[in-house]
Amino acid sequence: MKRWIPFMKSGPLVAVVRLQGAIGMPGRGGMSDQALRDVLEKAFKRGKPDAVALEINSPGGSPVQSSLIGARIRRLADENEVPVYAFVEDVAASGGYWIASAADEIIADPSSILGSIGVISAGFGAHVFLQRQGIERRVYTAGKSKSMLDPFKPENEEDVARLNRILLQLHENFIAQVKERRSGKLKEDPDLFTGEVWLGQAAVDVGLADGIGHLAPFMEDKFGDKVQFRRYDMRRPLLSRLGAQMAGDVLGGLEERAGFARYGL
Repeated sequence: MKRWIPFMKSGPLVAVVRLQGAIGMPGRGGMSDQALRDVLEKAFKRGKPDAVALEINSPGGSPVQSSLIGARIRRLADENEVPVYAFVEDVAASGGYWIASAADEIIADPSSILGSIGVISAGFGAHVFLQRQGIERRVYTAGKSKSMLDPFKPENEEDVARLNRILLQLHENFIAQVKERRSGKLKEDPDLFTGEVWLGQAAVDVGLADGIGHLAPFMEDKFGDKVQFRRYDMRRPLLSRLGAQMAGDVLGGLEERAGFARYGL
């Protein structure tokens, strides 16, 4: 309130947005552009902040949602002329790093995991199990590619080749995003875009991060010890908070747990 009273001095304001968890489809309980839209709008506009700090702890997820969230952050930053700083906690990998790259600077803990600039698709095949159970799978389509990668049918080489083309295109989009946002900072490392990950200072050394530090002391060094923090968190849908989406929450939780487990977390 003091910032709105004329002639009263107050410290610089930093809006802090927490970006926690896997990045998924809207309505699944994870991070999505839809779920973060209002939070980000408020963070960049309410009280005319001097900076926006992103607390990131995400193993990644949907490439489209990662792109949409990152683009929204950049759009709001440019429109409001507010610098953005990303502070990585346990992990900012894959889509989590895509979002981090939208910041003007990326700061990590010495033990943070960053990178995994790659694309992955995983599934299962159950056609042998169905055959053993005497179950016949019947699928009717209009369009030869409509049943691509059906897990209840034997793997098809054409389907795999088609999927690989899609993954390569997504990978190229990811690489282009990182090269644009980290222009002039990336080192010539042959493993940079292979899906490899780096820890803390090693991420700084290859240009994926700008420094080692933590949010409060970093901002105090930049804006002085009078800096004020205003926090914004993504709110879960009401039905989810009341337990009405239990099945979806369990599935989303398992997917998120698996995502963090890939990095030993």
